[in-house]
Amino acid sequence: MQHRIKTLAVTAALAFGAAVMPTPAAAAVTTLYAPTPAADTRLVTNEYAYWNQGARDAVQSPDWQMDSGSLFTRPTAEGPAYWSGPVNDRVPDGDSNPGTNSAIFRLTTKRADFGDVQVRMKLLINSQTATRSTPVVDWDGLHIFLRYQHEASLYYVSVARRDGAIVAKKKCPGGPSNGGTYYTLGTGAVKYKPTPGQWKWYSANVQNNKDGSVTIGVNRADVPVFSITDKGTGCAPITKPGRVGLRGDNTDFNFSNYKVSTLS
Repeated sequence: MQHRIKTLAVTAALAFGAAVMPTPAAAAVTTLYAPTPAADTRLVTNEYAYWNQGARDAVQSPDWQMDSGSLFTRPTAEGPAYWSGPVNDRVPDGDSNPGTNSAIFRLTTKRADFGDVQVRMKLLINSQTATRSTPVVDWDGLHIFLRYQHEASLYYVSVARRDGAIVAKKKCPGGPSNGGTYYTLGTGAVKYKPTPGQWKWYSANVQNNKDGSVTIGVNRADVPVFSITDKGTGCAPITKPGRVGLRGDNTDFNFSNYKVSTLS
């Protein structure tokens, strides 16, 4: 009888072993990129440096490059932060004195090896305006670049648009927008209109899937608010690693705590 009870106990343990096995630990998240802004007000780089690489007065950054606009650092109540500078459509010189051209602000990392990653930062909108060459549009605001291959091949997610929409788009080569065409992948169900003067956490995730598709997600205050999978809208999914960065339109803004990390 004792032998039979012992056998039943072993059989039960084997049958339900999966339920009591320890859960595998999640993979550790690794920080891949976290540039630190200076504590004073200074120019980091600008479009002049991008288009005039050999010029003596060009201010180059080891971390960032931009083909439109100007990037500064300045102190804030939240600590040192990056800054778009005042919004205008005047072409900058070496020190961005006569103008910033940050009405169209396009900033990317110099590194181009970011694959499946999360891009996370704290954003502060100071004001939204317009210029003679950049009139008011609904999509004025801030957009996070992902898998940026070149100006005609990239993903981006809008996280602080003038109309509050969370939108994911892909740009494919060939078309009227600097050699490419934008395709909307999806729009979130909830709008989050930007509130000037308030810092907000935003992050965007991008990940390849086994079937060749790419999934993009957006978090606000670390809460998932939107996710979409690109299976080939407009052109093939962008599966290769690329640059990450920020675009701003008609928006004077700061950002801090910028970090690119692996996905857990």
